[in-house]
Amino acid sequence: MPTATATLAAICGVFGLLIGSFLNVVIWRVPRGESIVRPPSACPACGHTLRPYDNVPLLSWLLLRARCRDCGALISARYPVVELTTGVLFALMPFLVAVAALPAYLWLAGAGVALAAIDLDTKRLPNAITYPTAGVVGGWLVVAALVQGAPQQALRTFLGGVAFGAFFLLLHIVYPRGMGMGDVKLAVPLGFGLAWISWGTLLIGGFAAFLLGSLVGIGLMVAGKAGRRTALPFGPFMLVGALVALAFGEQIGDWYASLL
Repeated sequence: MPTATATLAAICGVFGLLIGSFLNVVIWRVPRGESIVRPPSACPACGHTLRPYDNVPLLSWLLLRARCRDCGALISARYPVVELTTGVLFALMPFLVAVAALPAYLWLAGAGVALAAIDLDTKRLPNAITYPTAGVVGGWLVVAALVQGAPQQALRTFLGGVAFGAFFLLLHIVYPRGMGMGDVKLAVPLGFGLAWISWGTLLIGGFAAFLLGSLVGIGLMVAGKAGRRTALPFGPFMLVGALVALAFGEQIGDWYASLL
């Protein structure tokens, strides 16, 4: 493991923990139409503003033993889970993508954590997150490819986002109960991010999303927790499928090619 990459991964991991703390605010407030800037973070039970030392990612939750310092209300485990997940994803990105593209994928990872949590809670993928994500990820990756003298990669990135979005739009038109417009909008930045790597990565990301969704759906039906008409939020499967493609796309492609 190159020392420079490991160092960058550690820096990104710490940064991810801090971003994860902010994402907890995003996850709570954006679905409610509230500002993510004001007022400052407060306990939802008693309303007391959180002190800076009670808002340190992971550490504060552990030291407070998962309870509010003022009223003793239980603090959900989601807070440290979101922080840790974001930190881990940020730390992984330097090993998966080129440094020139890293800011776009860090944005995509952070937005993905927030969108997955919101989708699980509300079965919605807010425009306030999907639209900026599409703009930032697509814009950064296209420009990064052009700056590196790779116009074909820039074109592939753009077409990948458009094609992935168009495919999900077609699914929405054919079966709107099974595929929401939020999924369509999320498909665009995911398409940018996957196609920047390769067309094969884009295909694997899409296939992995549907495979994971099918397996979880079947598992829930077998367990008696869902029926054939139960609507599952598909955004988390799209995001995990994209991560699988980024992390293992090359190995999966080589394995598949060996079967032909």
